[in-house]
This record gives sequence, C-alpha cells and structure tokens, in this order.
Amino acid sequence: MVTADGFVLGEIHSGETDEKTWQITHFYVSLTDQAAQALSFQVPFLGKVTVCLPVSAINATGEVVVLKNTLDDLRKLKECQP
Repeated sequence: MVTADGFVLGEIHSGETDEKTWQITHFYVSLTDQAAQALSFQVPFLGKVTVCLPVSAINATGEVVVLKNTLDDLRKLKECQP
C-alpha cells in the first residue's frame, strides 16, 4: 500500500466487511517501521503496528494499492492516531 505522495505505508493484513451488504468497509494495514515512525507510533520490538483504514481512502488497486491520501493526510485520520 502506497500513499498518494509515494510513501510505502505497508501491507494489507486483512479486511472488515459489512454483514448486510457483504462489502468490504475497512482494511487492516501492517505498517512498515518507517511508516509507523512517520505516523508517530511506537515501533514494537517484535511485530508490527496495524491500523484500520476505510475503503474510501483507496484511489486505485492493482499490483499495488494507492491511497487518495498523502502521509500528512493520514496523520489527521482518527484511524491513524497513536
């Protein structure tokens, strides 16, 4: 997963679906250590920081998922608050 300004955010870990519509509503993203630090999360010694991002944040999908948001925009999302 990459931000709109080209920053490598991490990998999609899993998703959350709406049981009534069977549509994916959110993605859980395991952040790279660099992304976690850039978003002011404390990087754990073992494991990864995982955040939940809404599907509406996605701009394009293919080999790589590209977000509509820049890294600075993600800092403001409540889902990305440490």
